[in-house]
Amino acid sequence: MVIKQMVTGRNYRKKLIYVAAVLSAAVLTVSPPAAAVETAAREAFLMDAVTGAVLFEKAPNTAMAPASMSKMMTVYMLFERLHDGALSLDDTFRVSENAWRKGGAKSGSSTMFLEPGKRVSVEDLIHGIIVQSGNDACIVVAEALASSEQAFAEQMTERGRELGLTGSTFRNATGWPDPEHRMTPRDLAILANRTISDFPEYYHYYSEREFTYNGIRQTNRNPLLYKEMGADGLKTGHTEESGYGLTASAVRNERRLILVVNGLPTRKARSMEPERLFDWGFREFNNYALFTAGDVVDKADVWLGQATSVPLVIEKDVLLTMARKARRKMKVTLSYDGPIPAPVKQGDVIAKVVIAAPGQDDVEIPLVAGASVARLGLVGRLGAALKSILWGESG
Repeated sequence: MVIKQMVTGRNYRKKLIYVAAVLSAAVLTVSPPAAAVETAAREAFLMDAVTGAVLFEKAPNTAMAPASMSKMMTVYMLFERLHDGALSLDDTFRVSENAWRKGGAKSGSSTMFLEPGKRVSVEDLIHGIIVQSGNDACIVVAEALASSEQAFAEQMTERGRELGLTGSTFRNATGWPDPEHRMTPRDLAILANRTISDFPEYYHYYSEREFTYNGIRQTNRNPLLYKEMGADGLKTGHTEESGYGLTASAVRNERRLILVVNGLPTRKARSMEPERLFDWGFREFNNYALFTAGDVVDKADVWLGQATSVPLVIEKDVLLTMARKARRKMKVTLSYDGPIPAPVKQGDVIAKVVIAAPGQDDVEIPLVAGASVARLGLVGRLGAALKSILWGESG
């Protein structure tokens, strides 16, 4: 067994801290140590959007009432149709009597103030759902994309499962109180991240601060959009059962975090608490690009091969989310059973890099042979064996 300590603390390999292409690379996460932060939220979940590392969690898998935050799934289903070309922003849907009565001003709920019998464009409906949180707009979309709101909710649940929303069950398109309409904080974060990464051409709607329809101007209820803190989405929610909630995303120094909070007592708390948690996450954690795909990390000795060594290569980019304090004591070691017996085939996994940091789980990264090494012939093997016996040489 060969073990070499390669890197300690701040002497990690100097690479770009963040590149957009890393979304298609291998990003590795480290479970962070117990967070030195508390929150008044009943449920909370904070994650790095690129690596998926969880920076903070409180009741992350609780099946809770998501209120209007579940409208993100209605919008996701609409974005999919637009992205696939099944719909265009200029297409129009008819406002049914049901949508007007159930989701309109007469219901006393959040509304876009649609009028029954009128037709409204898909783009206006997107604004109405995201900015104005219009229940009427959600029902119009549901009835247009499925035979009924109930049928659409069943499609939402099925599609949600495919996206990894394993703790989510939808009973309507609006987030209207229903004992079986449930989402987890983790699922809301996953949905937000999928929305951002899957539909970059449409995500900008979540950052719009106001929208006027039918002569009525309404402002976005996301309080973070009005602060200079890098927030660009996503959706608020509130019912008596859920309390005040927010699924939000923010970018600082090209790094994106996603936050879900729910069960806050007041609008003011919904404004202050997410900002505080974002500040903490950006301050205490960072992403570190340790290796780039194709990097030769080291060489391994080869036994009875036509070459005496073989390069050890990283196959994919390695981007690690770590607590800044833990990174200072990070250790990176190389480990393999050596010397490697020939023949060696290029691309075979023959070694690993182990990354260790205080309070965090070790991360193991496989290394592959960067070249093929053929086995020596009989005479060569005999000569190598003799050298090993006489002088302790390997090769």
